[in-house]
Amino acid sequence: MMDAWDEVRTAYHVARLGTVSGAADYLSVHHATVIRHIDALEGRLGVRLFHRHARGYTPTEAGQDLLATAAETEARFSQLASRIAGQGDTLSGELVLTALGFVAQLLMPALAELQNDHPDLRIRLVTDERVFRMELGEAHIAIRAGSAPSEPDNVVQPFFTLRARLCATKSYLEQHGPFSLEAAGQHRFVATTQADSRAPFLRWLKDHVPEDAIVFRASDFASAIEAVHAGIGIGFAPAFALEQNADLVEVMPSLDEWNSSVWLVTHVDLHRSPKVQRVLAYLKDYAKNIVGTV
Repeated sequence: MMDAWDEVRTAYHVARLGTVSGAADYLSVHHATVIRHIDALEGRLGVRLFHRHARGYTPTEAGQDLLATAAETEARFSQLASRIAGQGDTLSGELVLTALGFVAQLLMPALAELQNDHPDLRIRLVTDERVFRMELGEAHIAIRAGSAPSEPDNVVQPFFTLRARLCATKSYLEQHGPFSLEAAGQHRFVATTQADSRAPFLRWLKDHVPEDAIVFRASDFASAIEAVHAGIGIGFAPAFALEQNADLVEVMPSLDEWNSSVWLVTHVDLHRSPKVQRVLAYLKDYAKNIVGTV
């Protein structure tokens, strides 16, 4: 079937996107090419792979079986390409870095310096709450917060400790009065939508603040921090956020249990490549300068 890979790949993207036009745009081909590939593949296999309808294409049972294998093959090709791209001796080409939004904000000065020193390096920074699959080549380096990642074949290194602070704007406190834990129910709080968050400070908030006092929830921590900055309510922010915003103040002394470890994660196949090692060294050097401020 390898001589029909273009046809299989086309069919996979039609199934993934649901329409011929969507697959054509993604693959940068004419829609007639997409239809020709599907017709040829169905003729080669002697089976119908899609139900055609006005809204698009839906895989048949036979189509679902074939396309599940195609998805895995596509992922393996991406993994191989990522590994090859990460094995160069120079800092050039693309480097994919994933991190939570608020951590990415903290790292911007380091990434700016890295690209200033290595102008041929193209960084693709992906900020997302989901856990990226390093074994499929989804990223060269992942930066994760919380408990140490435990996926097999990943190299996990400590990066820094994130020190969380419970804070509010001065204007919020002027309007609603000083905060005390005993009177938490009389205040307005900001949290995230993640009921099972691994962040220790968010778990503390869930345990100590009445549910009906949480008036604003965001799908990610970076947006929750912005809501606190805007004066919506009391919430957690990294220590460095207080240094950047003079209107933001702590409402109670910080607790050690709020601190969260941040980790550098690479896949074993890429960890020793010169490109990844040099970028890791940049990030670690930067972390040394911000210890005690984050």
